[in-house]
Amino acid sequence: MKSILYILPYLLVVACNRNSLPPIKPDVITEKAINDTDDPAIWINPEDASKSIVFGTDKETNGAIYAYSLDGKIIEEKTIRNIRRPNNVDVEYGFRLNDSTEVDILAFTEREKQQIRLFSVPDMEPLDGGGFPVFEDESDFERRLPMGIGLYKSPKDSTIYAIVGRKTGPADKYLYQYELSADSMGVNANLVRKFGEFSGQKEIEAIAVDDKNGFVYYSDEGVCIRKYYAEPDEDDNELNCFGGEYFLEDIEGIALATYANGEGYLIVSNQQQGEFNIFSRKDHTFIKAVNLTTVATDGCDVVTVPLNATFPNGLFVAMNEEKDFYFYDLGRLIDK
Repeated sequence: MKSILYILPYLLVVACNRNSLPPIKPDVITEKAINDTDDPAIWINPEDASKSIVFGTDKETNGAIYAYSLDGKIIEEKTIRNIRRPNNVDVEYGFRLNDSTEVDILAFTEREKQQIRLFSVPDMEPLDGGGFPVFEDESDFERRLPMGIGLYKSPKDSTIYAIVGRKTGPADKYLYQYELSADSMGVNANLVRKFGEFSGQKEIEAIAVDDKNGFVYYSDEGVCIRKYYAEPDEDDNELNCFGGEYFLEDIEGIALATYANGEGYLIVSNQQQGEFNIFSRKDHTFIKAVNLTTVATDGCDVVTVPLNATFPNGLFVAMNEEKDFYFYDLGRLIDK
């Protein structure tokens, strides 16, 4: 009798978490990483979109940033290995190295070294001299362990910033914002701002930035999706805290789908429910949930431009707990 009583609560949880939405199977499943996939970022090749790259973190002490082709194959020569627990990753376009040279960049957190890394894309050359330390003014070691990262390119002057979150932190000023710049001595990351509320529940990991509109969104996992200005000289007060009622437990990865006409969507992982919630970019109203058949998704990313015959409407990428990533044509999630 006791064993039955112990099993019943588990069965009730499983029943409550069962996904009832129609399943949308992935168009592509990547080759598997070694340890534990966590977060993807999509780089669009400006010369040939069919040769775009999906980067994905493998989160462990012997971790890596995997590079995948659009058919899900690992591109070994563009994969960065021997990274000490990389968490989240992001890409940005047109970082100015000098008056005549711009490069696209990939940034990621390296938690066990308390730093962020910066590489050029697609040649994968390090630009950081081995890494930029973060949260240096924190005396508590746990508060210096970076997790989330989002890159922001200011529409005012094209300055690029890295907005970095961490494993744990204070109720206020949870995020640090670093200006990335280059001079004759190399690339620098200078702290320019501390901002962002934290409920104290669970964690803050997922960060997504709307470059054109100048907003940053992040998941306060047990509470809501928080919204702030991304410009460091703007008001630091919170602009919105929304969506929490649509999640079973953890609010995880955020992907921001943007269109030239100003329309767009926030696609957010409802981790324990096994779904993704879609919100309006304009007013954050809930639109719908979709079942993409992933399990325990942490990170996700999206682009809205056509890439190839498999992804004619753009690409949505989601982490799956089986050490891989799932790729979907965006049109299968969103009717445009």
